[in-house]
Amino acid sequence: MMRILGIDFGDKTLGLAVSDILGITAQPLDQYRTQGSEEDKSFFLTLVTRHRIGKIVIGLPLRMDGTEGTRVDKTRRFADWLQSFLDLPVVFWDERLTTKQALLILREQNSGPRKKKQQKDKVAAALILAAYLESERDEPPAV
Repeated sequence: MMRILGIDFGDKTLGLAVSDILGITAQPLDQYRTQGSEEDKSFFLTLVTRHRIGKIVIGLPLRMDGTEGTRVDKTRRFADWLQSFLDLPVVFWDERLTTKQALLILREQNSGPRKKKQQKDKVAAALILAAYLESERDEPPAV
């Protein structure tokens, strides 16, 4: 079985989460600060191999009214870049309000401001991935 990688895409920092081997739960993994095309490529190749990733779910930053803006274009370009060397399926998932949800979770855990900043992106990635995994469980089996 392969795991699924969840990504909360940002201009400089990416939140990362990974599913368990059965695709039931999502755990925050890390935050990655982009460094440049070659370094980033090496990072993702290593990550995908180490965690046996078979699919990638990327949060799609739609506007509150559901329309697409410039952030969506950047996210789609990032996904195309990943697919160009990873050769894995990439799925987009509506990520509206996940960062706010992540901050609420961290606040409930009494995380300080510094810890919130360090963890919000990977918690948001876990929320995106968890929602995707739940939707997959809710779909009736193909006949």
